[in-house]
Amino acid sequence: MSKSLLIIGGGGHASVLIDILRQQKREIVGIVSPQAVAESNVFEGINVFLKDEDVFEFDKSSIKLVNGIGPMPKNDLRAIIFSKFKAIGYEFETVVSDNSIISLYANLEEGVQVLPGAIIQTDALIGANSIINSGAIIEHGCIIGRNNHIAPGATLSGQVHTRESVHVGTGASVIQNINIERDVVIGAGAIITSDVEPRTICYPARAVRKVIK
Repeated sequence: MSKSLLIIGGGGHASVLIDILRQQKREIVGIVSPQAVAESNVFEGINVFLKDEDVFEFDKSSIKLVNGIGPMPKNDLRAIIFSKFKAIGYEFETVVSDNSIISLYANLEEGVQVLPGAIIQTDALIGANSIINSGAIIEHGCIIGRNNHIAPGATLSGQVHTRESVHVGTGASVIQNINIERDVVIGAGAIITSDVEPRTICYPARAVRKVIK
């Protein structure tokens, strides 16, 4: 039997996840959001808690958390929330849209979120707390690190390997057999044809790269 769900965050990303979960008839016991919840009908009827500590009111054996913190390049809040609650024994739900396509031979780790229209092919591995956003394509044999965000419409060809905390921007393309090291930001629309060093920003439509110091 599926556990009840508690959503962390009340912004736009959380609204997309709640929409998916409501369509799947999952029970949502509340939203934890210190900031005002976004204006959306999808939040109607759900209890809102204002402090992270309110999570502790829920028995960790009876619920799972959903990380609704929106992904932003070079912002660690989403990863911090995941690590904080994992360290004290809470589990995170893996959220997969019914309108995505995922191979039976792909592997999704804890807390992964796959949004509508995404495709994940055979032998792909998606690391914990990563997001495969709307319409993104992860081809065969790709290894996606923890805390990654593959933004809407991005394409990773076969056997791409990304390390931890990589952001692949909207509509970006990565050719096959590329290694992308940790803390990399690939700009929207960029085309990546060679390996990328750690803490690099890859700008679209030009061969200029800047190493973050």
